[in-house]
Amino acid sequence: MDRNLIALLRVPYGKGGARPGAEQGPDALVKAGLVRHLSQLGLQTTDEGAVLPPGAQDSGTQASGTKLKHLEEIAALNSDLADRVADVASSGRFPLILGGDHSIAIGTIAGLTRHYRNLGVIWFDAHGDLNTEDTSPSGNIHGMSLAVNFDQGHPLLTRIRRESSRIDPSKVVIIGARSLDEGERAYIRQAGIACFTMHDIDRKGMPYVMEQALRILGDGTDGVHLSFDIDSLDPAEAPGTGTPIPGGVSYREAHLALEMMYESGLITSAEFVEVSPPLDSQKRTVRLAIGLIGSLLGEQIL
Repeated sequence: MDRNLIALLRVPYGKGGARPGAEQGPDALVKAGLVRHLSQLGLQTTDEGAVLPPGAQDSGTQASGTKLKHLEEIAALNSDLADRVADVASSGRFPLILGGDHSIAIGTIAGLTRHYRNLGVIWFDAHGDLNTEDTSPSGNIHGMSLAVNFDQGHPLLTRIRRESSRIDPSKVVIIGARSLDEGERAYIRQAGIACFTMHDIDRKGMPYVMEQALRILGDGTDGVHLSFDIDSLDPAEAPGTGTPIPGGVSYREAHLALEMMYESGLITSAEFVEVSPPLDSQKRTVRLAIGLIGSLLGEQIL
């Protein structure tokens, strides 16, 4: 994988979330100058276009026998996305996926695990996204995407991974969590997932957390994917997101984390999700997301 060759893939989809708006995130990032910014870093970026929902209009109703919202459409979209991501990964370029809500991680990771046999994952998020139909209080699939990648959840979603290698829970690290449902807490403990909450960041600092995360992921993996939800940041820094939770990661903590990921040389793909322009303030969140992507891909202060 050549991280100087960036394959940009947009997924303008927001029905997996609680509020509309995330579907506008990918185009907002591009229009605000993301590709130009990457070019200034000496990176060669190719636009792979967008992955869109299937042609048939979603009825907006829930599939029979389930409380999961937009299940069939989300399953079809992620199946297509998995194919596209697998193709990009096989080409030797760095897949950079712009969401959309976090339900797109179902397809992103499924596609990557067709290429990488021992994929590690950094899940940078205020939430665990480890709910299933049984534990979800809302039925919103963006809160289930990591669970699906552990083969937990509705068969329409888990079967997207049918051609993929399994993810080892011990090679998944959650960073920035501060809103976990009880079922998610139990699953984290039972599965042995490393989870660094905001309590850990407050007590030990982001440098310690990242050193531990990169140590875990540097052992026995052949690739590491970053799944970055912008709601990991404090809403004072990133107001443009659909599920803001107070007390999040600061501007400099986020940049430092991504700078350390770049320096490690471990990251082989990334997705940035849940940027919602209608909820933003003077494009603050859009500009912040572009800067964070820059830090992940080598931008330095000096």
